[in-house]
Amino acid sequence: MITLSVVVPVRDGEPYLADALTSLVRNVSSTFRTEVIVVDDGSADATPEVIEDFRGDLPGLAVIRNPAPVGLADARNRGLQLATGRYVTFLDGDDWLAPGYLAQLVSAIEGFGCDFVRVDHIRAEGRKREIFRAPEARRNVVLDPRESILPAGAKTLVDYPFAWAGIYRRELGELLTFPSGLHTAEDRPWIWRLHQRTRSFAMVSLAGVFYRRGLPGSLTQVGDDRQLHFFDAFEQVFAEVEDRFRPKAIRTFCALLVNHLEAGQRFTPETAARFSARATEVLATLPENLLAEAIATNEPERQATLLRLKEGS
Repeated sequence: MITLSVVVPVRDGEPYLADALTSLVRNVSSTFRTEVIVVDDGSADATPEVIEDFRGDLPGLAVIRNPAPVGLADARNRGLQLATGRYVTFLDGDDWLAPGYLAQLVSAIEGFGCDFVRVDHIRAEGRKREIFRAPEARRNVVLDPRESILPAGAKTLVDYPFAWAGIYRRELGELLTFPSGLHTAEDRPWIWRLHQRTRSFAMVSLAGVFYRRGLPGSLTQVGDDRQLHFFDAFEQVFAEVEDRFRPKAIRTFCALLVNHLEAGQRFTPETAARFSARATEVLATLPENLLAEAIATNEPERQATLLRLKEGS
């Protein structure tokens, strides 16, 4: 039986994919069976050839090729549909893993017997390496996922949405799927759903994913209309969030909204105008009292920005 499925979505990954797949080769364990599912999301470079170079080195390698790009959310979903392991984890095609990391992940979730385990990660930018700790101090104990959503005024695990920073029981089924059609912020509704609707998780002090930052093609660097999916993602969060968690969701939305605007130099003028218009539309749907509280928690300059958007000016 397959113990672990690793889903690797990639698009135009020729410069970095070999690093990711080499790190998976170094993580193959004799103590449990692993399958690697690479989803080539309509690559136009030599990504297919790079994948084939690893055909003999990765037992259980499966490849899905999308004729045209469908985006990260749907690429991951295609990989999940093919997965047969007891557990699932994710690795983006431009990141890589420390040797032995997957064995530690499997050991953690089997030891705790919970629905999922979350971990820290290492941010890599050029030669710089920095451990990024997830915002949860209670470690190495089984917790209720709902207890890691609040307080509203602090960073919590719903603000740490990285799907690749953990391992999940595949029997969670639809709770592991990502909102179809989203090309950015797809992990926001995903992490909120996971914390509201699962039964148990654990946070462990394990940092074995190297997250490569600052790449030119990354959506964090791109300013086209795909950035508007930020609003679609949070509309899904607001549609599903329980009332007692709504203040947290609104505060998070406002904080990220201002972050997007402060990085607005990457937007085209047309996208910037559409982004501001969508912001006004979504803010108008939020409860007035909760929105006022969320705005008041920001610095004066950010408050002014949010109030200006709220008024559509």
